[in-house]
Amino acid sequence: MASLKDRLEQERNSYPRGSASNEYQELKTRVHRLLIPRLPLAKLETAEDTEKQTQVNKWINIILTEEKTVLSAIDRERLQTEVYDELFGFGPLEPLLADKTISDILVNGWNNVYIERAGLLERIEATFKDDDHLLQIIDRIVSRIGRRIDESSPMVDARLPDGSRVNAIIPPLSLSGPVLSIRRFGVNPLTIDNLLDYETITAPMVEFLDACTKSRLNLLISGGTGSGKTTLLNCLSAFIPPEERLVTIEDSAELKLQQPHVVRLETRPSNIEGRGEINQRQLLRNALRMRPDRIIIGEVRGEEAIDMLQAMNTGHDGSMTTIHANSPRDALSRLETMVSIAGLRLSDKSMRQQIAAAIDLVIQVTRLSDGTRKVSSISEITGLEGEVITMQEIFSYRRTGLGRHGEVRGYFSASGIRPKCSEKLEIYGYQLPALTFSEI
Repeated sequence: MASLKDRLEQERNSYPRGSASNEYQELKTRVHRLLIPRLPLAKLETAEDTEKQTQVNKWINIILTEEKTVLSAIDRERLQTEVYDELFGFGPLEPLLADKTISDILVNGWNNVYIERAGLLERIEATFKDDDHLLQIIDRIVSRIGRRIDESSPMVDARLPDGSRVNAIIPPLSLSGPVLSIRRFGVNPLTIDNLLDYETITAPMVEFLDACTKSRLNLLISGGTGSGKTTLLNCLSAFIPPEERLVTIEDSAELKLQQPHVVRLETRPSNIEGRGEINQRQLLRNALRMRPDRIIIGEVRGEEAIDMLQAMNTGHDGSMTTIHANSPRDALSRLETMVSIAGLRLSDKSMRQQIAAAIDLVIQVTRLSDGTRKVSSISEITGLEGEVITMQEIFSYRRTGLGRHGEVRGYFSASGIRPKCSEKLEIYGYQLPALTFSEI
């Protein structure tokens, strides 16, 4: 079996690189400029992809003949594909988006492009002509969903048709030229079975989380960027009974829930006059009037935290959300900070009482140095002692070292503590065997 290093090197060598010469870029630009006035673009916008490609290929061949430009069959096909992508797609991003092994595309200026595969970053040859070219592609992405990006609004969150999340930031905020980050989401979302196959989680942990979800415990999923929080949230949502009504709230729609009764809400930025912004807190308050059985927030990051805690404490049991934090304890500290932003002037003890009463489990997801993801901790909030929220760890992942090729070695372990929430699980008919929580 090939090592991780050998496999990555093989994939890297097989990946299509960018343009080999400035002459080719100049030819592509010239052909693109001459092609636009000849194509019936308004008519082709509604045509089938095959018809679009046929028309583009025909006129490119005519232009090359007029220009007396000789290309090999391979270069001609490549030119036709790239010009087509410039006209109807996302230009140089199209081959990257078509590669299902790529999970992240990071463009730090037109000539500094990175991709992530198998959890590791690698630099690829740039395929953009210049910053203006990159800015055109960014504008095309965001304009298709009614967003805008310019000097008055130099940051934007958007999404591609396949659901991938896009973030762009341009000068004057970015000193490196236009910067584009694309977080990929597969057409077929990962399932719990996939996470088991990848050894991200173990069967006893899945059995426990399945029972907790169906027993309507409130779950907080914590982790760093790219650790797999949203993926795990999607997987756990599959355990929710199909007869329940779910309302999801997100800044940029990423969740792909499989239940039939789902209402999806998405925030809206302000318009060019600086008006019309709808934030997560406003959507959350509105969601409470929509008769949800559960509320799922893609990520809590601000003053909406207090409304989320109130919802969990007032009849919307079984709600879920994610948060950026390095550990379960850090996640609770961040929640406290977010609640304080709301300006309710709660005492520290009152604030922690709200958190301890609302959150049942904190699930920590970690991205390791070799690119793998692990559910590194499942901790239960047991209450409040004085002014300190008490927690106990039920499951954990313990690292033991590194292998020869940098792979992280370790094992999953139960703490040996039977969770306090077992009583609630039994009320819902889930009597987990003591072996599930036995320490290894």
